[in-house]
Amino acid sequence: MSDSKPADSSKPLFYDPTERRIRSFVTRAGRLSDAQARAIETLGPRFCIPYKKELLDIDAAFGRHAPTVFEIGFGMGETSAKISAGMPEKNFIGVEVHTPGVGSLLKLTDEMGLQNQRIIQHDAFEVLTNMIAPASLHGVHVFFPDPWHKARHNKRRLIQGPLVQLLASRLAPGGYLHCATDWEEYAVQMLEVLSAEPALENTADGYAPRPDYRPVTKFENRGLRLGHGVWDLVFRKK
Repeated sequence: MSDSKPADSSKPLFYDPTERRIRSFVTRAGRLSDAQARAIETLGPRFCIPYKKELLDIDAAFGRHAPTVFEIGFGMGETSAKISAGMPEKNFIGVEVHTPGVGSLLKLTDEMGLQNQRIIQHDAFEVLTNMIAPASLHGVHVFFPDPWHKARHNKRRLIQGPLVQLLASRLAPGGYLHCATDWEEYAVQMLEVLSAEPALENTADGYAPRPDYRPVTKFENRGLRLGHGVWDLVFRKK
């Protein structure tokens, strides 16, 4: 996800055979700090959008009409908050099932005075399917999803054809899908999957330079110092 998570945090799961549908996460317990709990109690009613099986009126949710960016899995929210702060002219909807992460981003939203951040605590596939209208999004961010590096677990990776097709359908023409990973083999798979989606086109010749709006996290900086690579992929809706 966008920021590092504890070992017991939510883990991506692409297909749930018991429900015969795509899922983006399996919820697992995580420690909720007092500050995060207070943020959820006091700020949640203002900045959290309840999941409903009906289309979301985005303009009403933000109190304005503006380009909207949808983020899947924001971790503890530091990257999300920085991006929202840097682009106040855009709306940002972050989807995360990990409760401490929700509390953390709410706390940051309050501390940084952000008015353009909203949160939905639910499975991202269901949110996209039931709440987000086709061709309504300006952009989608998927930063550092779990790589599931063991070969037998690759099927659990988030970025796969059906989800990418759904994401592309929710993007307006000219909208973008930005993925990032620090796992090279996953980057290769992402490039293959995204390139195979006929509704999308690559904005670069392969991997893209890191866009200025995506800040480098502390975790990412440590990896770069150790010689680990980071791969950004930015595709555009045709």
